[in-house]
Amino acid sequence: MTIGIIGKKLGMSQVFLDNGTLEPVTVLLAGPCTITQVKTVANDGYEAVQLGFGDAKLLNKPEAGHLRRVGSRFTFLREFPVRDIGEVQVGQKVDASLFKAGDLVDVTGTTKGRGFAGVVKRHGFAGGPKTHGQSDRHRAPGAIGSGTSPGKIIKGLRMAGHYGVERVTVRNIKVVRVDPERNLLLLGGAVPGANNGVVMVCHAKKTLGREG
Repeated sequence: MTIGIIGKKLGMSQVFLDNGTLEPVTVLLAGPCTITQVKTVANDGYEAVQLGFGDAKLLNKPEAGHLRRVGSRFTFLREFPVRDIGEVQVGQKVDASLFKAGDLVDVTGTTKGRGFAGVVKRHGFAGGPKTHGQSDRHRAPGAIGSGTSPGKIIKGLRMAGHYGVERVTVRNIKVVRVDPERNLLLLGGAVPGANNGVVMVCHAKKTLGREG
């Protein structure tokens, strides 16, 4: 079976645990998803499944042709690795019952866009000195040159620019509760992205000793 699912971030809330602790949670609509393609080593060089999520109103001809075997139209298509390719079939449904309370998951989403930002906000720079005549360097990046050698600006230098709208994965988020009937996942803490944003949820790859 697949080890992941496509979902939509509904927002944040809070729940009381059995020990009385108040836990902040993010509520996700996890599926239902449909397997639209099975990729094998023989045909594609690797093993994975493609899931479809969300009802699409309009599709172009290549997209419609790709989904003809499934008989449904999906807005989002994402790939996930599989544990056992023999159990997977095109048209199979995947829902929130894939997870259970206490599981650790990795959540991948697109962060919120924050427009153009300087180096202090975007990269956490400390800024220039606040005294000794420095009246306009409080949030400046400082020197960007490299001296005589190599005598040019190095590519990838951290500078001001567009902040956000990046693909980010937050690892080892605990599943607090699962509601299979409504396909809801309640995850402890925050996940990347804005409300109604699409996220990918899969079982944690690196647990870092946080099981249980």
